[in-house]
Amino acid sequence: MLEYWTYLSQASDVKSSDGTSLYYKDAINAGSDWIFIGNHKSTLSDAGESATSNAFTNVATFFQALTGGIDDNTLTVGETTAMYNKFSDAETVDVSLVFQANSGLSAADNITLSNYITALTAARKDAVGFVSPERAATANAAAPATTVATWRTACTSTSYGFADSGSLYVYDKYNDVYRYICAAGSMAGLTANADLVADAWFSPAGFTRGNVRNVTKLAYNPNQADRDTLYKSGVNPIVTFPGSGTVLFGDKTLQAKPSAFDRINVRRLFIVLEKAISTASKASLFEFNDEFTRAQFRNMVEPFLRDVKGRRGITDFKVVCDGTNNTGAIIDTNKFVADIYVKPARSINYITLNFIATRTGVEFSEIAGGN
Repeated sequence: MLEYWTYLSQASDVKSSDGTSLYYKDAINAGSDWIFIGNHKSTLSDAGESATSNAFTNVATFFQALTGGIDDNTLTVGETTAMYNKFSDAETVDVSLVFQANSGLSAADNITLSNYITALTAARKDAVGFVSPERAATANAAAPATTVATWRTACTSTSYGFADSGSLYVYDKYNDVYRYICAAGSMAGLTANADLVADAWFSPAGFTRGNVRNVTKLAYNPNQADRDTLYKSGVNPIVTFPGSGTVLFGDKTLQAKPSAFDRINVRRLFIVLEKAISTASKASLFEFNDEFTRAQFRNMVEPFLRDVKGRRGITDFKVVCDGTNNTGAIIDTNKFVADIYVKPARSINYITLNFIATRTGVEFSEIAGGN
């Protein structure tokens, strides 16, 4: 239901205590986003007259069906990609997280949309796209882990994409119903929350920052074996643990080739660094490529990187911007070159705990080699 109107009158001169007209035609025409009333319904023969001169005995209830429109609440993949294309220009639209909507597409169209979103963020190079498999791939599937892993192989390999394991069952307070929604929006929400409570280079997964709230149940709750299958294929499981709630249990990107960028915290670290430094470097445009300008650039970048290091984003860095990479040939082509080397901090994905029982009287230094 889009709108609901109450306490309106057929009388043209009835007003509320604050002087607002309660005449149904005026009130609806002034306040409705969807309805415009022209002529009165024929059964309301005395509508529009004064309340002081008419008893309004003709108050029969009636129902008016709307006709002539088009019922179209299903988006095609073409309409959906056209919507996402509004975010394609990085110069005019500032966005860092783009997530897939639950649009009721077919399995094939879901792949098309997923790849469109991650291709868009990869082309921008300053955002991450969050995608999810269609619910049919997990709900009541015989082998959901295999089905989702197969879906993942159809997704384009890119460090600017992030895939989760399925749909969430949540309460829709606007329509007072429970419904399944695409989990991609919630995963983007966890990532935004990591920015808020920590920094972009902290992983959004785990029991500290990865708790998914207001979830009644999952379309698919993967067990340990399924989680291993999903994670090896590059899908980040969403898991409900008894007593711990629903948790994002992985931080891999869609980067298939093993590298530092196959983790979302590293990719987002570099997005932050590249965006901040490239913006700051614009101050060097149209200046002279001499030692003064190069020193000015280094003095601007190095304190920023030291701050990121102090906030645990990187473990070390080196900035080279001098005569070694700004040679005469480079200067003669009106270019300016800076090489920035960064060692990113890595998130823990696996923990090994070794418990050893020792004999009474044995010194720990004898067996552990410590002091």
